[in-house]
Amino acid sequence: MAKLVLIRHGQSEWNALNLFNGWVDTKLSDKGIAQAKEAGQLLAEEGIQFDQAYTSVLTRAITTLHLALEEADQLWVPEVKSWRLNERHYGALQGLNKADAATKWGDEQVHQWRRSYDVLPPLLEEQTETMTIDGKSYPAMDRRYQDVPAGELPKGENLKVTLERVLPFWDSDISKALKDGKNVVIGAHGNSLRALVKHIEQISDEDIMGVEIANGQPWVYDLDEDLNVVSKKILKPEA
Repeated sequence: MAKLVLIRHGQSEWNALNLFNGWVDTKLSDKGIAQAKEAGQLLAEEGIQFDQAYTSVLTRAITTLHLALEEADQLWVPEVKSWRLNERHYGALQGLNKADAATKWGDEQVHQWRRSYDVLPPLLEEQTETMTIDGKSYPAMDRRYQDVPAGELPKGENLKVTLERVLPFWDSDISKALKDGKNVVIGAHGNSLRALVKHIEQISDEDIMGVEIANGQPWVYDLDEDLNVVSKKILKPEA
């Protein structure tokens, strides 16, 4: 069996301000740093030895992975970064306060944008000259995405589209490592990890909307040779 561990990044600066974050590259808050370190301490207590690490190209996920691995005395573990593990792109909502958005469009509409499986948020408009539209990030001109075909860069995503974006990397890299018997840790984001959880656990479109992954609480899976879930455990700090 191989172990797969999923870690949602610690609280970001924009999480703390109740802003839609998405692909905007924010850093961890002080609380987020503490959560990331605590995740590593939980992994150390569990005694899991990793062979391969994966993360997104966003700072808050990379930092969380590094802090957790350092606490677990495994910072040396080989690591691969991929934009396909990025958070869901919230389109034109990025940078907006969630409460202000609810005031503008109504609680029900914002809840639908946030929680429905296949309803898209308002999309960013096409642009090619700058990285932002009205201060909201669009990745086309960011150097970290220079090798990504422009047509694959999102202007807004729901969970369905996020899953479609994540799955090629799961198939090409992560699943192969697991089938080789490697223990894998992924430091990523609430929605990219929920997309993986939906796939791994074969959760329905409706039921996945009730799944939440807390900041800095590792999800530990034991998988058989066909990547079926044998056991699952969520590591939490003592109350």
